[in-house]
Amino acid sequence: MFAPPHNRAHRVAIVGAGPGGLAAGILLAARGVDVTIYEKQPMVGGRTGQVRVGGYQFDLGPTFYLMPYVLQEIFQTASKDLYQELELTRLDPMYRLVVGQPDGSDVTIDATQDIDEMGRRVGAVHAPDGERFADFIAHNRKKLDAAEPILRRPIRSLLDLARPDAMKAATLIQPTRSVHDLNSRYFEHPAVRLAVGFQSKYLGMSPKAAPSLFTILPYIEYEYGVWHPKGGCHAIMRKMAEIFENLGGTIETGVSVEKAELTGRRVSGLHIARESGERETVACDHAVFNADASWAIKNIFPESVRGRYTDAFLDSRKYSCSTYMLYMGVEGRIDLPHHTIRTARAYEQNLEDIGRDGGAGGSLSDDPSYYLCNASVTDPTLAPAGHSSLYILMPTPNGKAPIDWGSEGPKARERLLDLIHRDLGVELRGRIRAEKQLTPDDWASMNINHGATFNLAHSLDQMLHKRIPHRAPFADGAWFVGGATHPGSGLPVIFLSAQITARMLLDELGVTPPPVAVVTAAGQRELQGAGS
Repeated sequence: MFAPPHNRAHRVAIVGAGPGGLAAGILLAARGVDVTIYEKQPMVGGRTGQVRVGGYQFDLGPTFYLMPYVLQEIFQTASKDLYQELELTRLDPMYRLVVGQPDGSDVTIDATQDIDEMGRRVGAVHAPDGERFADFIAHNRKKLDAAEPILRRPIRSLLDLARPDAMKAATLIQPTRSVHDLNSRYFEHPAVRLAVGFQSKYLGMSPKAAPSLFTILPYIEYEYGVWHPKGGCHAIMRKMAEIFENLGGTIETGVSVEKAELTGRRVSGLHIARESGERETVACDHAVFNADASWAIKNIFPESVRGRYTDAFLDSRKYSCSTYMLYMGVEGRIDLPHHTIRTARAYEQNLEDIGRDGGAGGSLSDDPSYYLCNASVTDPTLAPAGHSSLYILMPTPNGKAPIDWGSEGPKARERLLDLIHRDLGVELRGRIRAEKQLTPDDWASMNINHGATFNLAHSLDQMLHKRIPHRAPFADGAWFVGGATHPGSGLPVIFLSAQITARMLLDELGVTPPPVAVVTAAGQRELQGAGS
């Protein structure tokens, strides 16, 4: 069994057993640090938790995994191999994209990792676009290789962007352009531009608002694949929790962290409440917050110590959209691929409805975009024999919008069932045996500021050093990890955030941090050195 070095004099508390908290916990515990993770929910995972209804299992949030090499780096820190610890299936097609058209004649594209074949499928929609597909992939390969060093290190000010590699990357990243702008340079047909632009929704943003850096998202899919872990993405969280505990870490579930104990400027403990009603203060030398960062700052630290991070400042920032969710246990098999994305016929109007005035003026569209995950077609363990677990997501305005979800939730359910029948030819009514819904109000009740499920928006003015800092500027010994920090939202990117925070914290403790992955001249990612 792997035995970490001993540095038990350092006590670190982590708030939240989501992906960032578990990854940071592994990286710290693997260096012998005494780490305890406190999780409010009865299970680990945070937004990568699990929903169980009547014998059916569903991922709560993320339903697929990208960039497995990033997670492999974290597993290797604990002398584990990702591909031995988890059963991962590479999906082909990666997903089916059904692009709504104003005239009602949808364009359907099954995305494959085979670049030549994908070029042919794109070319079937618009021949010149098919010819340019390989060039688009080659451009984004160079872009990711150039950007990755920036994604892997803390960006605390403009000085961190003055390095030669960052200056070189800027010419490829073209920060003032949007995803839509860059995609339009390669592709003419609107459906093709959407096929390589809808991925900005992974960040809760539209292609016209997302900086052009994020054209790397479709490239990452085509280069590294879209993967399904057996048991769903929550299985990754369970495995990470197991690895963390085997390293000597402790996880306490059903524990709410109510506020930080400060001695002068320094965090010296956390006030916690257990499900039993018992309250106590637990001592720590450092606290890493994997809770929704805006919520945590507003609720765990008194406003008097936060400087510029007042409630008003945090609420004035730009937030992503939210989501309306249906988790349905259905009798019989569903004749659809693992993932299906259907975009609204009036796509631009749908985006405007969702994001108007930062969500505050948002409304629900009659013909929305939606996503359907039919994971049982790949993984029969998620539903009883002969049945299917169906996950349906509709992007919505965040909680700033004046929407009464008590009345609008049932309407949204009926609308989605109608659209799935109309667009995909699947009638679900009469087959539903179990179900659960979540609205933006429910996300907000999980301590997510404004119910913004994808966290702070990734607009240019909220990127890099303008996100929540990894090291709290207002309290010594307080750290942040997760989608609100650099480099941003999404499972693999949150794992990069955890690597940054853990290396910075270990460096402060005087403990040798884990190796840093670097991109070699051949484009391979290898662990080298100790990092700083």
